[in-house]
Amino acid sequence: MTESMGMSVEQLDDLCQNWPGATRAMKWDVDLVWSVSGKMFVVMCALGPDRGRLSFKVGQDRFLEMTEQPGISTAPYMARSCWVSINEPADFSEAELANHVRQSYELVRAGLPKKIQRALGVTLA
Repeated sequence: MTESMGMSVEQLDDLCQNWPGATRAMKWDVDLVWSVSGKMFVVMCALGPDRGRLSFKVGQDRFLEMTEQPGISTAPYMARSCWVSINEPADFSEAELANHVRQSYELVRAGLPKKIQRALGVTLA
């Protein structure tokens, strides 16, 4: 069985839609944005020449390691916050991308005030 590569809008929606506090919005006319309690954790370009590009937050300890990999760069306007962009998502497995998105959600959620974290309930397994 071959591993699925890349991630579609539908796959991203299926992944994120049931996570506590996660909300979906279209921003800047072309980007699908998933946030937790108003803080973005993943952005997918849905239209235009960068369609499919996936950007998300990584831990400070992984930022340099990831941006040194082929196909991964600092995310425009967000590098200071340790965000990276996967410029060619089809070069990565769906499972690998899903893992990065899940870790981004957890990082962003962990940065929320404790009261909000408690209100969101259980974390992802």
